[in-house]
Amino acid sequence: MMEQILRNFFLFLSKNKFFTKLARRYGLRFGAGRFVAGETIPNAVNTIQKLNGQGMSVTIDHLGEFIDTEKEAREAADECIEAVKAIAEHKLDSQLSLKLTSMGLDISYELALENMKRILQVAEEKDVFITIDMEDFERCQKTIKLFKELRTEYNNIGTVIQSYLYRAVEDIEDLNQYNPNLRLVKGAYKESPKVAFPDKKDVDENYKKIIKMHLLNGNYTAVATHDDAMIEYTLKVVQEHNIPLDQFEFQMLYGIRVERQEELVKEGYKMRVYVPYGTDWYGYFMRRLAERPANVAFVLKGVVGK
Repeated sequence: MMEQILRNFFLFLSKNKFFTKLARRYGLRFGAGRFVAGETIPNAVNTIQKLNGQGMSVTIDHLGEFIDTEKEAREAADECIEAVKAIAEHKLDSQLSLKLTSMGLDISYELALENMKRILQVAEEKDVFITIDMEDFERCQKTIKLFKELRTEYNNIGTVIQSYLYRAVEDIEDLNQYNPNLRLVKGAYKESPKVAFPDKKDVDENYKKIIKMHLLNGNYTAVATHDDAMIEYTLKVVQEHNIPLDQFEFQMLYGIRVERQEELVKEGYKMRVYVPYGTDWYGYFMRRLAERPANVAFVLKGVVGK
C-alpha cells in the first residue's frame, strides 16, 4: 500500500511544470546525479566512454519535458543532432533515444515528423541508430503512426512497446511487417485500468508474451528490465529456441543495478545502458523514484552525505 502511495506521489510530481522549471534553474541536486549523466553533451560523452570501457553499449537521451513552442521543439531536435555528431566524432558505442513530445508532437504531428526527419538524415549519414521512446497512452497511437511512416524511409529507427497496455500484443503483431528493432518495457506511466493492466502479475505475464513473440518473429529485441525473473525468462526462450546472441540485448537504466549490468556483460550478453542528460532532468528523475521507491533511500543518503 505504501509503495503504491509513493509511486502515485512521485508520478504526480513528475508532471508538475512549476517544479520542472525550478529544477532546471537549480541544476542536478538532491541526488539526481545518480541517474542523470550531467547537463551537457561533453558530460554524456565522458559517461559513455567509461561505460564502453566496461564492455557496455549505451543509448543516450537528451531530456526534455513540456515543450510548448515550435522554437523549443526545433532546439531540442538541434540538440539531438549535436548528440548524434558527438557519438560519431568520438566513435562511441551508443545510440540515441528521444521523445516525440520533445520534438513537438503535442504542437503538431507535422512538426514532430519534420524534426524527426532532420535527425534521422544526419543519423543515417553518421550510422547512428535512433529509438523513439514511448510515452503515455494518450500519445501511443500517434507514436506508432509516426514510427511506421519513418520506417518506410529509414532503417536506423526503432521504438518501444509497453507490456502494461492491453494493446501491446496487437502492436507487436501489427509492427512485425516492418521487421522492427523494438525495446520492450513494462511501462512507467500512470494509466487508467481501461487501457492498462492494473495488476503487476498481469503486466509481467504480458511482458513475457511480447518478449517471446518478438524473438520468435526473428526481430531484434531489446529487453529493458531490472527484473531478474524477466531476464531469466528471456534467456530460457533464447536457449529453447536457439535464438542467436546478436538478435537481442538487455537494457537497464544508468545508476540502477550496476552490479547486475556488469554480471550480464561477463556472462557474454549484450548490455545497453540508458543514459539521460540535460537540464530537464526533473520529470525523468521523479519517474525513476516512482518505479522503485527503494531509490528514494539512495537519494536521501546522497543529500544527507553532502
